[in-house]
Amino acid sequence: MGYFFNAPSMAAGVGMLSAITAGSGIMGYTLTAAIGGADMPVVITVLNSYSGWALCAEGFMLNNSLMTIVGSLIGSSGAILSYIMCKAMNRSLPNVILGGFGTSSTGTGEAMAIEGTHTEIMTDGVVDALVNAKNVIVVPGYGLCAARAQYPVAEIADLLTKKGINFRFGIHPVAGRMPGQLNVLLAEAGVPYDIVLEMDELNDDFPDTDVVLVIGANDTVNSAAEDDPNSIIAGMPVLRVWKAGHTIVMKRSLGVGYAAVDNPVFFKPNTSMYLGDAKKQCDALLEGLKRHYGE
Repeated sequence: MGYFFNAPSMAAGVGMLSAITAGSGIMGYTLTAAIGGADMPVVITVLNSYSGWALCAEGFMLNNSLMTIVGSLIGSSGAILSYIMCKAMNRSLPNVILGGFGTSSTGTGEAMAIEGTHTEIMTDGVVDALVNAKNVIVVPGYGLCAARAQYPVAEIADLLTKKGINFRFGIHPVAGRMPGQLNVLLAEAGVPYDIVLEMDELNDDFPDTDVVLVIGANDTVNSAAEDDPNSIIAGMPVLRVWKAGHTIVMKRSLGVGYAAVDNPVFFKPNTSMYLGDAKKQCDALLEGLKRHYGE
C-alpha cells in the first residue's frame, strides 16, 4: 500500500488492483467453502449485506449522498434477511458463517432411530381425502418451486374454496430458497393473499385440520426438531403437520432434505406418501377433482 502511494504509476495501480482482487477471491472462498447447502441462502444475504455496506462506505468517501443511502438500504435489508433466516432455523449467524453444525439446542447424544414403514397413496385416494375434508392446509416447500407447480395448486385452491372447503397455505420463514419466495410464487399464480399464512399464524390450527398436503417440503415439517433433542435440527421452529387428521406428503422420494436428517413424519400412521414429481402430481390431482365435481 505504501509503495502504491509513493509510486502512483499505471503498473503500480494495476498490481495493487490485482492483489486486492486475488485477496478478495481467497477471502470469499474460505468464507463459503465450509458452509453446507442448507445454509447457503444465509451466506448469500450476508454477502449482499456486505456489498451494501461497501457501497455506503464508498458514498462517504466520494461525498455522494445517493450512494450512501442506497448502500445503507442494501446493507440493512441483507442483515435483516440474514437475521430472519437464522432465527427460523434456531441458528446464530456466527454458527452459520463459521460452518457450524446443528442448532443451539442440539444435544450431545445419538439421534433417535426411526421405526416403522411408510404408507403410499394414489391420486384417487388424495382426491377422496380432499373432497371429504372441511379444513385443508397446504404446506409448500422448495419442491413446489423447482417443479413450478404453483399454477395447478392455485387452481386446486380456487376449486375447493368454491366448494366450501376452508383452504389455506402455511409458509415457513425459510421455505424455498429465500424468505418470501413461496409467497411471491403463489401470488404470481393468483392465490389470494388472505389464505396465505405464516407459520406462527396457523401452527396451532393443525390439530383441527382434516387434511394437510405437504408439497416438496422436508426439513421445515420435520417432527425431530421438537421430539428429538439430539437431532441436528433440534429446536428449529417447524410446521406441526403431523398433528393433522391426515397428512399427505408429496415428494419425489423418501430422501432427506438439505439438513440431511431423516423425517419421522413420513412413517407416522396418519401420514401417506404421494410420491412423484410435484407438477405432474398436482396436475393429476386437479384433473381428478374436476372429474369428481363434473367440471
